[in-house]
Amino acid sequence: MRLLYVDDDRINTFLFEETCRVAGQLEVRSAGTGGEALAVLRQFTPDVLVIDLHLPDTDGYALLARLRAQPGLADTPAFLCSAERPADIAQAAARAGFTGCWAKPVNLKDLLAELAKVRPAP
Repeated sequence: MRLLYVDDDRINTFLFEETCRVAGQLEVRSAGTGGEALAVLRQFTPDVLVIDLHLPDTDGYALLARLRAQPGLADTPAFLCSAERPADIAQAAARAGFTGCWAKPVNLKDLLAELAKVRPAP
């Protein structure tokens, strides 16, 4: 499964990438800004989007709209990943089109359970 992870915090990015490495069978590309995320899409088509709420050049809600406008990403599952409590942002995330919310740092068991629900057909 291919994931695009967008977060400007390098430590969070490292932790997410390592969590995915431990999980196995997850290919991750990372970006630190919304602009970088759009650039990554030129060479990488993700099966899942994981986006931080607060980015230097945009917020997760606006970035999701921009990413969903890209060819082939209109229905791509997306998770908002934030240091804020998921319960506090879940309604806004759902209105913006996110599939769900994850707290940072992402828990491996929770990550795998959520990804299993959205895994694309072979």
